[in-house]
Amino acid sequence: MEFPRPLHRATLIRRYKRFLADMDLDGRTVTVHCANPGSMLGMADPGMTCWIEANDDPARKLRWSWKLVETGTGRAVVDTALANRVVAEALRGGFLNAGDFRAEVKIGQSSRLDFVLGDGTLLEVKSVTLARGGWGEFPDSVTARGTRHLHELTRAAAQGQGAAMLYLMSRDDVARVRIAADIDPAYARAFDQARAAGVRMLALGTRITPQGVQATGPVPVDDSPQSGVSRG
Repeated sequence: MEFPRPLHRATLIRRYKRFLADMDLDGRTVTVHCANPGSMLGMADPGMTCWIEANDDPARKLRWSWKLVETGTGRAVVDTALANRVVAEALRGGFLNAGDFRAEVKIGQSSRLDFVLGDGTLLEVKSVTLARGGWGEFPDSVTARGTRHLHELTRAAAQGQGAAMLYLMSRDDVARVRIAADIDPAYARAFDQARAAGVRMLALGTRITPQGVQATGPVPVDDSPQSGVSRG
């Protein structure tokens, strides 16, 4: 996945109201849209180097969008909407033998999952941006929506349908995944229940540059029970 427009280097001044950030861009302060509802723990400290994209669409309230951040040990993707584009590109390239996959599939009364593969397997994608102790961890804040998605996959697997959760490494300084049970115990319990029901737990590494984000191949998911585990 390549960025359609060149990214510009900026320095973070502050992130606020979750979806806004002020940055120093060539000596002037600009307000930037932050398309990330999570806590962004370790990714939003003042002074961090960021990469932002300009858009001249007059319908947009803010010209600038925050895409990447330099973590000190690598790069991380800030814009969570990029994850599905990266995964779709990997699926088209043969990952999981996806075949003619479809995106944004309605499940149940009120949920949507990210993809259904050609063989009917349901695939949900989560963006991993938190790193602690040499691991990428998900989630970085409580996610009732994420827990609901695990329950949907669990029900599908119990009915004999293929179901998989894919954790996309949206940072390139870690290459293995586990669940942040201390941040969201309910999600960790749902993860264990889903895996026990036959939901496949997968993870995909990435290469992140100011030019684009590309999948690099599978990385391991912690195969030990995740609920009840203290992290830090």
